Amino acid sequence: MELAEQVFALTEPLPRKEDYGLTSQIRRSALSVPGNIAEGFGRHHTKDKLNFYYVARGSLAETKSHLIYGFKVGYFQQSELTALSQLIENIWEELNKLINSFTQP
Repeated sequence: MELAEQVFALTEPLPRKEDYGLTSQIRRSALSVPGNIAEGFGRHHTKDKLNFYYVARGSLAETKSHLIYGFKVGYFQQSELTALSQLIENIWEELNKLINSFTQP
């Protein structure tokens, strides 16, 4: 959830022309991460859980891609990109641990 909150704050000052472009895309992908983790947690079957955790990981990669784009076109500062990239890396590692807990014998 922290990632979604930080992405929301980061995108607040983006130009209005991005409301239906980058702003919408990056907010939705960032919010999809905790949403899919929560939905996976609520599932009973391991296969269902894993599916949602994999989707969360995909949304995490999508969010990072949007952040890199925003940096390259001058919307975000290097320090903002670095901080959020580190948070994404931490979430990625935790998600992998969670996934591995269901897939390792």
